[in-house]
Amino acid sequence: MSQSTDDIRVLLVDDHRVVIEGFIARLESEPGISVVGTASNGVEALEQAKLLGPDVVLMDITMPILNGLEATALFKQEHPNTKILMLTMHDNREYILEVMQCGASGYILKDISAEEMVKAIETVHSGASYFCQSASKALFNAPEESPIKTTTKSVLSRREITVLLLVTEGKSSKHIAQELDISVRTVETHRQNIKHKLDITSTAEMITYAVQAGLIDGVG
Repeated sequence: MSQSTDDIRVLLVDDHRVVIEGFIARLESEPGISVVGTASNGVEALEQAKLLGPDVVLMDITMPILNGLEATALFKQEHPNTKILMLTMHDNREYILEVMQCGASGYILKDISAEEMVKAIETVHSGASYFCQSASKALFNAPEESPIKTTTKSVLSRREITVLLLVTEGKSSKHIAQELDISVRTVETHRQNIKHKLDITSTAEMITYAVQAGLIDGVG
């Protein structure tokens, strides 16, 4: 496939070559997307990212040497502008939250259609989060005893909503501070206020709230 300078540059990471080839087959004819490289583990992915500068990384979770969760956390430190779209065969709610806590921008199953894969890539590249349909159901169908309640947006200030959305993108307090031109201490204060107002205690619960409250765009 010919590559345009405007194409979304995609790096594929999976330790099974047949899976990589399947993704390439699904994406090679899609306009606006270029597969610029592949890797079989997290270490290779980080090395390839330095050389190729991908916009989006499709990252498997279970891999040797350095798994997808560990690699994603390192990507957020070393390549904060690169979006990570996690690939998996699991749609367990707790598993999804763990993935999002690592800083991934989206979560899709490996057997989704080429059309949905393209939609997911385009969505996370635009800065939004993306969950495939089964992942969305797993997140929305939280147990009734969950401490998170879907409330109106008026509970949070406009700035708190902005901080919450940046948290769901996997950005650290330092990166949020830089983006909003405020101090890290102010960001931490906003995060604590959000948790207090929503009666939650963790980043994972913040992400779940954002999904349940309809604050995250691009949910599949």
